[in-house]
Amino acid sequence: MHKRAEMVPLMQISPSSGPYKLPNPGTSVQASPKAKDALRAAQLYYLQDIKMEVIARELGVSRSTVSRLLAHAKRTGMVSVKINPSANMSALLGNQLTEQYGISVHLVPTDGSMDDTELLQRVSAHAAYLLGTMVSSSMTVGVAWGQTMQAVSAALNSHPTHDSVVVQLNGAANPVSSGVRYASEILTRFGQAFTARTEQFPVPAFFDKASTREAMWQETSVRRVLNIQEEMNLAVFSLGAADSKLASQVYRGGYLSEAETKQLREKGVVGDVATVFFDKHGNDAEIEINARATGPTLAALRQVPRRFCVVAGRGKINAVRGALNGGLITELVIDEGTAMALLDG
Repeated sequence: MHKRAEMVPLMQISPSSGPYKLPNPGTSVQASPKAKDALRAAQLYYLQDIKMEVIARELGVSRSTVSRLLAHAKRTGMVSVKINPSANMSALLGNQLTEQYGISVHLVPTDGSMDDTELLQRVSAHAAYLLGTMVSSSMTVGVAWGQTMQAVSAALNSHPTHDSVVVQLNGAANPVSSGVRYASEILTRFGQAFTARTEQFPVPAFFDKASTREAMWQETSVRRVLNIQEEMNLAVFSLGAADSKLASQVYRGGYLSEAETKQLREKGVVGDVATVFFDKHGNDAEIEINARATGPTLAALRQVPRRFCVVAGRGKINAVRGALNGGLITELVIDEGTAMALLDG
């Protein structure tokens, strides 16, 4: 287990700070007794880690007086407290993940009391903020659909760009729904936030037959969207996971039959990216349904320079680990609890 890192204060003792300045060499100015005692108490307490009781005996005062002297030292600027960023737990965990997987990690601080819905909102808001710093003019951004992407799109603020395109990564229709409104809402929000042109992908999430997909991929209208996807600078997605408390849309939205779900379990599938499934090694080979899926192949996804993945909740641990093992992610936004569980595994 990785122990929670503590915030380490760096103490600075400034003899010349505050209204009670100590004399410089060669001057006849005398500091007040209170200023001298406060400085001495601060040096002993903060720099030498001596207990208040011992300081009280040395100064010939009570423990409560030492406490007041320390408060005076802070109030007048003799003592300043800084938090070392490298001691922050988020930074420590992020550094470990970065070193282990060679990716950029953005950890979202959590207090351990949030449920999965609250975690999703917190992580999505942070992801939306980061996207505002990443998306710029003349970019092509691929966006998957799903519960997490819906939350991210709802949290986006306005960041106008020029000549940018937001393209849908995979089809959304299934046997019980067209999926158009669901996916279109996400795409529209991204387009509005970045004043970008949006390109929908009006195909089902899965074709009934692989041969149907092969034929459709030759159609001019479909080929046009696929060509736009090939120009992506940035792909934005989450990971589907059957064992997440907040079940992914692909598992609860009528996209998979019972037989298909059983087959995925038998193949050791741990997650999906844009409805393309992968195992614990991040491989998508020999998973029959992938030949019928409309999301980009994992080989094609790996060609995108920046692959921005957003994950909230420990139910997606296996999916995250598989995606990282398969080199599917370059930048990961994840909550602290899930990151700790990921490292502990």
